[in-house]
Amino acid sequence: MTKKTVLALVGDYYHKAEWAERALRNALEGMKDVELRCVDAAAFEAELRARPDLVVLFKEDRIDPQSETPRRWMSEELQRRASDYVEAGGSWLAWHSGLAGYDPGGPYVRMLRGHFLTHPALHQTVRYVPLAPGESPYELLDEHYFVSCDEANTNVFLRSSSVDGESIAGWSHAFGRGHVACYTPAHTEAALASEEVAGALRGLLMRGLRL
Repeated sequence: MTKKTVLALVGDYYHKAEWAERALRNALEGMKDVELRCVDAAAFEAELRARPDLVVLFKEDRIDPQSETPRRWMSEELQRRASDYVEAGGSWLAWHSGLAGYDPGGPYVRMLRGHFLTHPALHQTVRYVPLAPGESPYELLDEHYFVSCDEANTNVFLRSSSVDGESIAGWSHAFGRGHVACYTPAHTEAALASEEVAGALRGLLMRGLRL
């Protein structure tokens, strides 16, 4: 059997690549017919042209976010390539910082139908409530993401709440012949290593891979 391929671009100024990669490998444990390919931004476009079965992005657009004029890694052309890839039948998971810093009016965010807005300065206990029947809520000490989401044109599957308020935390939809999912947890090493995140990621990866 030909292996399914997950192309992952993870890590940025605020998010350690090794934590996210470890979380992905935990979620994929036991899936012997799935290959995880972690690449850097320089190799991403070429790998995308090879049409992997699923793309996971855990990387914000700003390369140097503390600069007065931050540089961006995802050009508008690459945004269009990403959109075209999904529209032609690919699968995309925008995970945590993969929702952050991108042009709200650009092709990438239009494909996602949502994007990161802000998070509180302090980490708090965040309660995540899945909307699917039979799935249990879970709590993480986390960076509580508040997002803009075109709720009328997607399917919300996860909501979040903390002392700072409430938000949507997960949504998915068809895009052309492909599939898009967005998942906002998690930021800390402990949260990324949690069983709850591993289980949620596993479900999202399996759906994206059509397993």
